[in-house]
This record gives sequence, structure tokens and C-alpha cells, in this order.
Amino acid sequence: MYHISQEVDRRRRLSVTCAERAAAIKDTYRPLHPHVYHLQESYLAPKFKQIVDFCRVSAVRGGALGDLLQEEAAARVYRFPVFERSFCEQLVEELEHFEQSSAPKGRPNTMNHYGILLNELGFDEGFITPLRQRYLQPLTSLLYPDCGGGSLDSHKAFVVKYDMDEDRDLSYHYDNAEVTLNVSLGKDFTEGNLYFGDMRQVALSEMQCWEVEHRVSEGLLHRGQQMHGALPISSGRRWNLIVWIRASQERNKLCPMCNRRPELVEGGGFADGFTKPCIAPLNAACVLT
Repeated sequence: MYHISQEVDRRRRLSVTCAERAAAIKDTYRPLHPHVYHLQESYLAPKFKQIVDFCRVSAVRGGALGDLLQEEAAARVYRFPVFERSFCEQLVEELEHFEQSSAPKGRPNTMNHYGILLNELGFDEGFITPLRQRYLQPLTSLLYPDCGGGSLDSHKAFVVKYDMDEDRDLSYHYDNAEVTLNVSLGKDFTEGNLYFGDMRQVALSEMQCWEVEHRVSEGLLHRGQQMHGALPISSGRRWNLIVWIRASQERNKLCPMCNRRPELVEGGGFADGFTKPCIAPLNAACVLT
């Protein structure tokens, strides 16, 4: 019980500690490539822009995207190029430059021990938010209308690092998200494919798994509650951009992590994507007690 209360206290303080780190980073860190913090169309792969343009003007549902999107063996997992490789290289250089700095660093979550919270580094306003609103929202509206894809209104974005001397793999899990985008940024690595099962509500004994290759500059889009993991890399280093995209109207009914109607308390920033009546959107969190 003591450990549970400690964890609850830690989660209640998250918004404060995050804001403190972000302020310290802003004061002390000097970016190597300042331009990568602001999304530009030139960073995006032409095929990705073509897919998004189709979604914006099309009145049909997601099935008509079949000629543009590659659906993997795992149900409703889609692969498509997201960024130009030259941008991926510059972004990785920026991330490694930050890793080598003395600035404070918050780690992504309790499973990923190596990586960076992108909101603390200053990527949210100029990069991740427009990526979600302008480019991902039209796509998720067609592909995932049944799990909040048309009403995604917040996110948590981070990068994770796999290295032979650090985290090499990631255990089977589901995300605290309605929809997840996972983009391989590089660098040079071998193996480390992702694997997908069924939705977490399906009994483990009934699940099958499908292995999916992770290719640099390409993204995998899937439902957040779909079970998945990462196999070990066998050499090199890999950086992944992860965007957990959230729909408050879905999670306000039922917390995706505890399966209960959430108890909402005021938080800061995007918190965990819940909203509270009479409080500005994206300003509440579910605290498990």
C-alpha cells in the first residue's frame, strides 16, 4: 500500500516536475538544429501528403484508402512513409545533442528508460500539435471512427532509444492512447521488429501475434489498446518517435488504463488527455487510488 501511495503522489506531481524541467531546458539548452522544432511540409514524405490530401477531400470511409495505405497482417495496423530521410537524420542529431547536454531530462514512461519527452524539449506547439491537427486527424477520422479517431484532441509525444547497452526491446503492452503513431527515425540497426496481437480485451489464450518490420522514416499507425511489443535489436541504435493521440470524449467515459469512470483532478498541460467540465480542455488527469 505504501508503494501505491508513493506512485499516486508521483503522478500528482508530474505536471509540476515536467514544467520545472521544461523551464530549465529552455534556460540552459541551445539547440543544434533549431529549425526541426517547427513542422514544415518539406519534412513530410510526398506519399504521406498524398494520403492526407485524399482523406481531406474524400467523403468515403477508410476502405477507399486501400490503394494508398499498406495494411499489415495485424488487423488495422497501417504502414506509410511519414518523413523524408534527411529530416530524420537531422532530428536524430538534435536528439543526440540534447542527450549529451547537461539539461535535465524526463523519461517517457515506466517501460522506456531511455528517451525524451518532446513537450519538455519544446516540440509540442510548433511541431507535434500541427502534425496531429493538420495531418493525422484526417487520417484517423477515416480509419478509426469507432475508437475516437474523429475527435482526437490531445497527445503525449516522446522519443525512445534502443541501444545494445541500454534498452534493447520492449515488453508486450498496450498504450494509454486511443490511436498511436510510431515512426522509426534511425539510425543504423538490425532486427528489432514490432509484433502485434489483438485488442487487450481479448483473452491472452485467444491471441495471435504478427511480426512487422520497422523501416526508417516510415510510421505504423494502430489503435492504442492493441497489444504490441518490440523485439530486441541485435546491433546498432534506433530512435523512435511515438505519438499517443487521445480523445477526451472517449476516455472521460472510461479510463483506458483502469477500466473505470475516471476521477478527474486538475492538472497541467495535456495531462493524460481527460477534460473536466468548466475547466479548460486538456487540463485534467485520472488519478488511480
